[in-house]
Amino acid sequence: MGMKDWETEAVTAVILAGGSGSRLWPLSRQKIPKQFLCLEGEDNMLAATVKRMNKFCAPADVVVVSSSEHAKGEAYHTLEPYQLICEPIGRNTAPAIALAALYLQHQAGDDAIMVVLPADHVIQNVPAFHTVLQQAIAAAAEDHLVAFGIQPTHPETGFGYIQAASGVNNNVPENSFAVAGFTEKPDLATAETYLSAGNYYWNSGMFVWKAGVILAAIQKYLPAVASVLTQIQVATDAGQDFQAAVEEYFAQMPSISIDYGVLEKITAEANKLVVIPCDMAWNDVGSWDALHDISAKDAANNVISGNVLALDCKNSLFRSEGRLVAAVGMEDICLIETPDAILLTKRGDTQRVKEIVEELQQRDAPERLLNLTVQRPWGSYTIIEQQAGFKIKRIEVFPGAALSLQSHQHRSEHWVVVSGTATVTCADKTILVTKNQSTYIPIGERHRLQNCGKIPVQLVEVQVGDYLEEDDIERFDDVYGR
Repeated sequence: MGMKDWETEAVTAVILAGGSGSRLWPLSRQKIPKQFLCLEGEDNMLAATVKRMNKFCAPADVVVVSSSEHAKGEAYHTLEPYQLICEPIGRNTAPAIALAALYLQHQAGDDAIMVVLPADHVIQNVPAFHTVLQQAIAAAAEDHLVAFGIQPTHPETGFGYIQAASGVNNNVPENSFAVAGFTEKPDLATAETYLSAGNYYWNSGMFVWKAGVILAAIQKYLPAVASVLTQIQVATDAGQDFQAAVEEYFAQMPSISIDYGVLEKITAEANKLVVIPCDMAWNDVGSWDALHDISAKDAANNVISGNVLALDCKNSLFRSEGRLVAAVGMEDICLIETPDAILLTKRGDTQRVKEIVEELQQRDAPERLLNLTVQRPWGSYTIIEQQAGFKIKRIEVFPGAALSLQSHQHRSEHWVVVSGTATVTCADKTILVTKNQSTYIPIGERHRLQNCGKIPVQLVEVQVGDYLEEDDIERFDDVYGR
């Protein structure tokens, strides 16, 4: 069938960046999950996803859907270059995609083509991805909804599958097939059957469609989502900011995936939904085993990153984020070191890391949430030591940045500046504190730390008190909206 040339179509990359990445603990944490980390190559996973779209749209045209917690916390600077939609609470892929479609409809109308991409996948054959994306954009321009189906290489039980309809169909775009159905993660015997059948593909979670087409499908099949979209639409038409309307109404959304809520139902509509088979060295990097699979290896099939000394080891992954990791005679293991946690697991068992995170959740352990070095919009802090009654941090404040005006009910703070010049407000006084100088913040006193200079301010903070957690902060003013 005839299709428009993809180069005539303006497209927007909609990148879903709200996941938790718990299977890549201890590097990935709840407050800074894998999509914001550098796991393979020099770019973090979100930046690498954006870079793959450079041929089709500029970074300024990228829309990222993420959580408010990430956007105001550790991922602030990572997300800053893009158009951002913040979810106040996680509600799965259907509400996230629905929000982005409504946003694009406001910006460019029903015919705006959106390329939906997870932020945390790796595609090593980028030219193959571009070829398939060109085909998908052309098909979307003709009002098809397009799914990317990854050609399976083995009977994988960790992915969902898309079944392509058998036989020739002249009513679908070239190089694509009508979708006959979706299947959740199968058992091994079923996955082996799918592999031999030849018309089942891994569901990549990548889609291309017009904003108006997917919104019409959501209206038809997910009225509970559509109802919330209507509330947001009415509010924005009345002059409310789009993000403010999202904050007000989004919690009413049901938690449901786009596959289950919409796409599985569209398969009953003749040839509306199509799948394009892909072979692009795709990996969802859902475990440390997956990272081993995609990473460069030495002669003994080891993946080694950081300060590692491995003697007579093979088929293993060693990653150090700081300390020396030394291993002798190890085989088929994954060992990941961070400043506050070490993970050791057999290869093949790394999906069970999620169980570790669940146990940490039960214990309310801080290691599930944050690393010892925590990124903030104004800079970063690193916990050097913590014992009963005191905590020691190293704090860095970017030039021109400022912490919130705040107070603490349970701790005092002593600040010693080791580089740069800090502007310190405490109560009704503002002073400059330079290298080798110190100042004291009493319990309950309103205070603020600023860097009005041209170089970073680094200081050592000693907290003293009976309660030293981060939620003992009362903010009175914050330039970052926290």
